[in-house]
Amino acid sequence: MAKARLKEHRINRDWCKGCGICVAFCPKAVLELDDEDKAVAVRVQDCIACRLCELRCPDLAIEVETEKP
Repeated sequence: MAKARLKEHRINRDWCKGCGICVAFCPKAVLELDDEDKAVAVRVQDCIACRLCELRCPDLAIEVETEKP
């Protein structure tokens, strides 16, 4: 089975409350909180599309879109 490849991170900055849960769960340190305490993908090239950020976000502010393998 082929692995999904990242197409895009969509982060709804209006919904993000800056809790940092997505940052803590990301195994590749792709996400960080910016100076406004909002999640931002800073190392997109390292993303393995595991979707832990999307699954753990309590505000449903993150969506990970993948390409079909």
